[in-house]
Amino acid sequence: MRLAQQWKMGSSQKRQDLITAYLCLLPWMIGFLSFVLGPMLFSLGLSFFRSDLLTSTFFVGLDNYRDLFREDLFWKSLRVTFIYAFSTVPLGSCLALMIALVLNQKLLGLGIWRTIYYLPTVISGVAVSLLWLQIFNPRAGLLNNFLDIFGVEGPSWLYSSTWALPSLIIMSVWGVGANMLLYLAGLQGIPTHLYEAATIDGANSIRKFWHVTIPMLTPTIFFNVTIGLIYAFQFFTQAFIMTEGGPNNATLSMVLFLYRKAFLQIRFGYASAAAWVLFAIIITFTLIFQYSSRRWVYYEGEAAR
Repeated sequence: MRLAQQWKMGSSQKRQDLITAYLCLLPWMIGFLSFVLGPMLFSLGLSFFRSDLLTSTFFVGLDNYRDLFREDLFWKSLRVTFIYAFSTVPLGSCLALMIALVLNQKLLGLGIWRTIYYLPTVISGVAVSLLWLQIFNPRAGLLNNFLDIFGVEGPSWLYSSTWALPSLIIMSVWGVGANMLLYLAGLQGIPTHLYEAATIDGANSIRKFWHVTIPMLTPTIFFNVTIGLIYAFQFFTQAFIMTEGGPNNATLSMVLFLYRKAFLQIRFGYASAAAWVLFAIIITFTLIFQYSSRRWVYYEGEAAR
């Protein structure tokens, strides 16, 4: 009898805890359904219609996707996005790691240096874009004035179809501070006894870096590169503010492409199709990278695979 009463009391307590948990989660669930999952499903459905969301909506099946893959401008935006993503992510990751290695040493004013390198990541993307517009100014810009000191004539940067995209890639190194902090945390988490053992085995600094530091940092590298790719495929603010996709569509990213289709040409169904193609590309590369991590990402205490 007593056991039955204890079981009932325990079950009642579990139900109350469960109800409390769901009540705490309810605001997030409502927000997720209203502002994330709901719009995503609506966008997926809309991609099968020709619609301006104002006057008319017609079901066209897969025509939006067929037209998308036949449009030269779409392929150009895809090319620009791929070049940007696969240039900025390795460049930013390597630079962030180099800075983290320096800041992991015992330097004077270390906290100030860490703050200086991290500070640009908290500045608005619009403000950063306006700042770099002045830096890339071909006549009075800081960069060309610096090159002029050495007698080098600087290019037109954002005003040149050749240099516009490289300019945005150069600009991307401005925001490596977040990755730098993660690398710094990873470096400080590497057990010192591994370096001591390597020293006993006669390893120099370079061998320690390749055989101790890099393997122990692979989880951080994996995280930074994955998140970096996801964000790089969606780059928009820089191209929109600084070049509007020009000159000659040299900086037309996929997100800027679908923005034009949706809000300038009022083709929301077509833009939704482009958005889902971009989503499929991001998911594909994320899964590929996730699968490949089994071969090179090492977690301490985990058996080799």
